[in-house]
Amino acid sequence: MFRDILFLDVETASGVRHYSDLPERLKLLWNKKAQTITKDLSLNREECIQVYDEKAAIYAEFNKIICISVGYLAYDEDEIVLKVKSYFGDNEKEILKEFSSLLNVHYNNLKKYYLCGHNIKEFDCPVICRRMLIHDLELPKLLNLSRKKSWQVRHLIDTLEMWKFGDYKSYISLDLLSAVLNISSPKTNLVGSLVSKVYWEENDIERIKLYCEQDVVTTVSVFLRLVQERKFDYVNFVSK
Repeated sequence: MFRDILFLDVETASGVRHYSDLPERLKLLWNKKAQTITKDLSLNREECIQVYDEKAAIYAEFNKIICISVGYLAYDEDEIVLKVKSYFGDNEKEILKEFSSLLNVHYNNLKKYYLCGHNIKEFDCPVICRRMLIHDLELPKLLNLSRKKSWQVRHLIDTLEMWKFGDYKSYISLDLLSAVLNISSPKTNLVGSLVSKVYWEENDIERIKLYCEQDVVTTVSVFLRLVQERKFDYVNFVSK
């Protein structure tokens, strides 16, 4: 089964660098969104700009995908290795088309293949689907999730959901979950909240790509612990 799972992680940035770059219609709609986010109907323009800088990258209507990293477990000379590949850059539509092609060609059977990630049901999959529709791209079978019942999306494996054990009140980050499980993390000194800044201000897409791939590695290690697969203390990975 493990070889039939495609592990993934997504990194997003705000759709445009500055609030001032938004079309006028979207500025007005962001102002309303910012009031909803902060639960403060009295936000002024400067406060809406601040919320944009801090939060726009989270919301599919105002963000863009800059990296999708995927990984799968494979045998390599009698050793199991995680092979990782990333689709990344400035052209979001091309990233989505390449990722969609991967799913259509190699992961097109809902009864055989799985997608796994941390908070994949609440963030990664929805943001990919929404951004695909914004670009008028056809959804692959594994991501055609609209109007699906819970038993129709069993091909989605969410390590956040696995850790909840039925408790729907709590959220735990991948960093914290790997820490409490005593799993070594290969992550760099980048955190998700800084990805948009690193993208727009530092133009360091390679750093973001590495961060995204390292999240995939950590997700795999966490997943193997949660299913109590004890053959792996740490997952070696190869970036393609």
